Amino acid sequence: MSHVPSPSSPRRSVLGPFFLWLTAFYVVWLGIVIAGNHWGTIAQHWGIAVAMAAGSYFAGSTPMGGGTVGFPVLVLLFDGPATLGRDFSFAIQSIGMVSASVFIWCRRQPLEWTMLRFAMLGSLVGTPLGVLLIAPFVSQLFIKVLFAVVWASFGILHLLKTPEIAGYHGITPGAQRFDRLSGLMVGFFGGLLVSSITGVGVDMIIYAVLVLMCHADLKIAIPTSVILMAFTSLVGVATKFATASFEPGVYANWLAAAPVVALGAPFGALVVDKIGRKPTLYVVSVLCVLQLVWTLSKERTALGSIGITLTLLAVLVFLGGFAWLYRIGKRLARRQAS
Repeated sequence: MSHVPSPSSPRRSVLGPFFLWLTAFYVVWLGIVIAGNHWGTIAQHWGIAVAMAAGSYFAGSTPMGGGTVGFPVLVLLFDGPATLGRDFSFAIQSIGMVSASVFIWCRRQPLEWTMLRFAMLGSLVGTPLGVLLIAPFVSQLFIKVLFAVVWASFGILHLLKTPEIAGYHGITPGAQRFDRLSGLMVGFFGGLLVSSITGVGVDMIIYAVLVLMCHADLKIAIPTSVILMAFTSLVGVATKFATASFEPGVYANWLAAAPVVALGAPFGALVVDKIGRKPTLYVVSVLCVLQLVWTLSKERTALGSIGITLTLLAVLVFLGGFAWLYRIGKRLARRQAS
């Protein structure tokens, strides 16, 4: 498995492309705002900008897209449609996570390149198919529940396993024979069945494969997941543009939040190196579980007792998948040690 080596040149010259990217983005964003006189729109949507200050930090420091905060804020707090939360996630991550990806690349952070390349290939096919053939026929309630289930299972996983996961170093060499197939499957099915519906999720899936099956260091797994989500978001945005199917309200919220996330996500990637990843993962995990409780409470009438039961069973199914990956990882680690 090939990893990007650590930088040997001075930090200022290494970060040159990142500052060039930021300059280009802010010039374009400011030009759009001035040309369209959008200052009132930005002021009207200040709430999402504030929320994404936290969301972008988590996007750069954890295997979570910025939409993981943007979705519940727009859908659960502001009572917007779930489709708005999904489309906004794609749009805002196309700035925030791309910005974090440029920062990661400039700092020469280690990545699991082989799995990432195949996951990007799978996402390139799976995400547009999901956007075109599955997402239009999924109910608003299902989108909310799927989002809640995916991230609650992520939260529970980390509440149980963070001390162990945070202790991994490098990556299990024996997992190399799975990296192409597992990357392709993660990208295709994660894009087709999760990200195309919720706007997030494929990053969590590749992260789970890396840490549970491959025992990858978080310094490898998290940057890899960030870049995959950035790529998937760009694919989602391109598909939405090509089909003119963005939900009303995405553009206004994007205008307000984009200048925040362009800096917030790289800031998260930088700060987490100083304070460690455990505190951030614990905070995020608790929030992930709480948003499930929030969703079930808010949608209890629509779900009914049967729907709530099925939702909780779905969380167990995801946790069962994580447990299966964990057992494979343990076997690979024991085989490598012997």
